[in-house]
Amino acid sequence: MTGTERRAALSLAGIFSLRMLGLFMIYPVFAPWARTLPDATAVTIGLALGIYGLTQALLQIPFGFLSDRIGRKRVIAAGLVLFVIGSVIAALSPSIYGIVLGRLLQGAGAVGSAVLALAADLTREEHRTKAMAIIGMTIGASFGLAVVVGPVLNGWIGVRGIFWLTAVLAVLGILVLYALVPRPAAPEVHAETEAVPALFKRVLADRELQRLDFGIFIQHAVLTASFLSVPFVLRQSGIALPDQWYVYLPVLVVSVLLLVPLIILAERGRMKAVFLVSVALLAAGQLLLLFGRASLPLVVLALLVFFTGFNVLESMLPSLISRRAPADAKGTAMGIYSSSQFFGIFVGGVLGGWVEGTWGLNGVFGFCAALATLWWLAAWFMQPPAVRRPPPLKKEGEA
Repeated sequence: MTGTERRAALSLAGIFSLRMLGLFMIYPVFAPWARTLPDATAVTIGLALGIYGLTQALLQIPFGFLSDRIGRKRVIAAGLVLFVIGSVIAALSPSIYGIVLGRLLQGAGAVGSAVLALAADLTREEHRTKAMAIIGMTIGASFGLAVVVGPVLNGWIGVRGIFWLTAVLAVLGILVLYALVPRPAAPEVHAETEAVPALFKRVLADRELQRLDFGIFIQHAVLTASFLSVPFVLRQSGIALPDQWYVYLPVLVVSVLLLVPLIILAERGRMKAVFLVSVALLAAGQLLLLFGRASLPLVVLALLVFFTGFNVLESMLPSLISRRAPADAKGTAMGIYSSSQFFGIFVGGVLGGWVEGTWGLNGVFGFCAALATLWWLAAWFMQPPAVRRPPPLKKEGEA
């Protein structure tokens, strides 16, 4: 990669990171705090946590199309401004309904497709995969950092302070966009990174892609619903909300360490087996929370089991989408995949809140275990992708 390409990839990854930090820092602290708001119910709390996924799912592909017409930077800046407005509304709102509106506007700043398209504009085809990998790794790291930092910041500045900080991070994202991201030439449509409307029907009809889209939908529905309940379980175990990072940090670090051998095993021809085991780990983690939440060691074990499966699947799913999708439809497949992920966040928040209000914390964990089991049954019929093998070495003297 040239210096300009490297700067483009890192700065765009930074914009993604600043936005993702803001979205996810409230995950581990929002539900307990929101219960103190006027008119808050389990359903409205779940709606507030997950509604950004609805607007993000609906608008991210249209924003990508719009960026083809009026320019990438304009669309990204407009999306970040919407994100700032939503964060400020959430920070100032005295009621749960204002928080819902703020989160809805945060999701409306759906700049993901435009950012990836800009990354494609600024990198040569042979280096585009590296740029996308940098952005992808940044997103994963941002989630882990947000889950750990969220409880710490909650102890210092509270949830409203986190919303204010989120607005500041989005403003920093705008500054990075105009100060560090190189100026692109005229936007081009890159089929490997952007959705193409003419290909939607073809991609949506693919059974294997359907299974993968269903999987990411379930995964993020389970994640969002879980964070409506896990903070309360940890608090019942004697860990105050600001101290819960003591649990999240080692759990996430160990889960990443466990991820490495599982991914290596998958790439050596055990892809489907590792995939099924990882989905089973999601269900097992939820069942451990259901039956063992009175014991702190079992709660920690449950979170470790869950996040190990979660991290493995987060690593495998985009790769499986890329391998399965036709070469001229990879961007379309990834766009639909991302929309499925965000719809899962919305559904997980709303249904998770309803289940908690009806059946309590155990109901949420049982609901999540059932969703993961449903995914496992669907994944059982998946066709494993071909094993990647390096090309044979040429013998000396061969052309």
